[in-house]
Amino acid sequence: MKELRITAYIAVLLLAVGVTLSGAAPQAAAATGGYVALGDSYSSGVGAKNYIAVSGRCQRSTNAYPHLWNAGRSYSSFAFNACSGARTDDVLADQLGSLDSGTAMVTMTIGGNDAGFSDVMRTCILSIRRVCHDRVMRVYPYIASVLPAKFDRLYSAIKAKAPNAKVVVLNYPKPYELNNGFCIGLTYGSRFDLNSATDALNGLIAQKAKQYGFAVGDADTAFSNHRICDDDSWLHALNFADTSVSYHPKPAGQRAYLKALTSA
Repeated sequence: MKELRITAYIAVLLLAVGVTLSGAAPQAAAATGGYVALGDSYSSGVGAKNYIAVSGRCQRSTNAYPHLWNAGRSYSSFAFNACSGARTDDVLADQLGSLDSGTAMVTMTIGGNDAGFSDVMRTCILSIRRVCHDRVMRVYPYIASVLPAKFDRLYSAIKAKAPNAKVVVLNYPKPYELNNGFCIGLTYGSRFDLNSATDALNGLIAQKAKQYGFAVGDADTAFSNHRICDDDSWLHALNFADTSVSYHPKPAGQRAYLKALTSA
């Protein structure tokens, strides 16, 4: 999911397993082989600040969970290939060149842009409830009938290129808290629809990852109690000054992703 125009989006739990409130990564652990970080803006770190200058439009951040994960370990190499706006076909075409038989670890978030979540959320924030609902409903046939084959092509390629790697596919956090009463922004029904569509995508992510023997990092659970409408959101709200960061994880949100990766 890339540049979204909405109200407010999600949050991050404290890092467990050696990660401190200051955002420090886990203590260095021995690692053999290389680490390759694939995926979209949730993996590149859009909204987390401290972008690496040479990453350009991909907006890779030193606060992103791949960078934090690598900093806590001693891999022989680190290829930070995740890029804002990436879809499964983009990862397949542009991000797999660093994979080989010596790759030890691969991580990614992918699928949100394929499913059109940016357009879904843009439609919902700018339209009446019925229009939002109709747009969300169009996501389900795509998730059910088109996206599985895209995951198959991508995951098969990863498995072929990096047969010895541990591969962790992280999911997406549901954007809204539904049970805390008053919440500025979308109607309860629209928020419910967006959460339900995210659950559907996460269900496919888990199903396909397990089919290929990949681990699943449950970022959705890591964001519990830190969603939009919670007091302490770990994702950016709609930001009119810089719409590109809207609905993307803050640095705390990236630490929540790190927690999910640590637990996978």
